[in-house]
Amino acid sequence: MILVTVGSQLPFCRLVRAVDAWCAANGRSDVIGQIGAIGPDSYRPKHFKWDQFIAPGRFDELTTQADLIIAHAGMGSIIGALRNAKPIVIMARRASLGEHRNEHQLATASRFAGRQNVYVADDEHVLPATLERVAGSSASAAAISPYADRKLIASLRRYILNGAADLGDAPELVGKEERAPG
Repeated sequence: MILVTVGSQLPFCRLVRAVDAWCAANGRSDVIGQIGAIGPDSYRPKHFKWDQFIAPGRFDELTTQADLIIAHAGMGSIIGALRNAKPIVIMARRASLGEHRNEHQLATASRFAGRQNVYVADDEHVLPATLERVAGSSASAAAISPYADRKLIASLRRYILNGAADLGDAPELVGKEERAPG
């Protein structure tokens, strides 16, 4: 079974339409989607089961049962898939296309690109080929821990207790000076 989720707030017609076309072209009948609050002009899938909102308990069941998750580049969707060791195909919403308030999902997709079990489709034209590749594979991975990494916790503890963090625990910060506001 494949689970599609675009979150529960905004519609994401570009992704939903592309998945619907993929389902039609491949005769997929095992796709279930949460497509968010839709308006009068929103796309309504014809080739997969969908609802605007799926209750949290049912959504968790579907996530557990899914062989693949297709989603917007929302952190909740990505973390949920990784926690359940499910491969996820993500496509970022674009503010420039009126799908979101800013372009943060592009940054999220970029940051997760190349991570095991996360596959990024840059747009709706690449999505079908990405789905073909991922849906046809039997790749699996271990679930991520629901707890923060020990190094992060230790660094935060040192910072809180001593007012200084060990930048060795955060290599992306090494060499950057801290600047006081103003």
